Amino acid sequence: MDNTKRICLWSGPRNISTALMYSFAQRNDTSVFDEPLYAHYLKNTKANEYHPGAEDVLLSQENDGSKVVKMMTTNKDNKVLFFKNMTHHLLDLDKTFMKDVINVFLTRDPFEMLPSFAKVIENPTLNDVGYAMHIDLLEYLNKQDIKPIVIDSKDILLNPEKALTNLCEKAGISFDKKMLTWEAGARTEDGTWAKYWYDSVHKSTGFMEYKPKSEPFPESLNPLLKECLPYYNRLINS
Repeated sequence: MDNTKRICLWSGPRNISTALMYSFAQRNDTSVFDEPLYAHYLKNTKANEYHPGAEDVLLSQENDGSKVVKMMTTNKDNKVLFFKNMTHHLLDLDKTFMKDVINVFLTRDPFEMLPSFAKVIENPTLNDVGYAMHIDLLEYLNKQDIKPIVIDSKDILLNPEKALTNLCEKAGISFDKKMLTWEAGARTEDGTWAKYWYDSVHKSTGFMEYKPKSEPFPESLNPLLKECLPYYNRLINS
């Protein structure tokens, strides 16, 4: 491997992963990539039947996940490469490449995440939200003696500078204050799905202040919440 720092973010949906991508995009030494494995996921699951804009994603991205992984591990566009990924997009791909990248797990309390996700994807399942797959991936990395960085999105919102400084230190790069703010609006790196998911981050100029959910939790999501909580608790305590 070369001297390029390759950061692979493994997130679930609605976890401020896009805001974190925008944050890293402010660095002069960093290039960012928005969910490069999304088309691979859509091509190989029934998610293409209900994800908004699925056809556009499949047309805009490489559909072969193994080719995407090769790009991620050989690209030398900048000193630091930040790949924003969803954990469930991995599917059955060979994970041996993970020994050569910096793996960051981004999670969020499902009590706060599920209502937000369900506003776009009706009747979500455990496979849609990535909590179980985070643990599957964690177990794989543990067996390979690969130590991931685990972050709860709430910690970033509570104190962005402290959380990002800690993340950068663990990733072996220096923190840059430019990471705390950005211009409102879309970025050229945004995926074709941005119009369905990125409205709030496009209106933002930095990480939003953390505010606990005030709306009642939807009763219909209680069974899924019960499924997700053990995985979430295990990850944040790993």
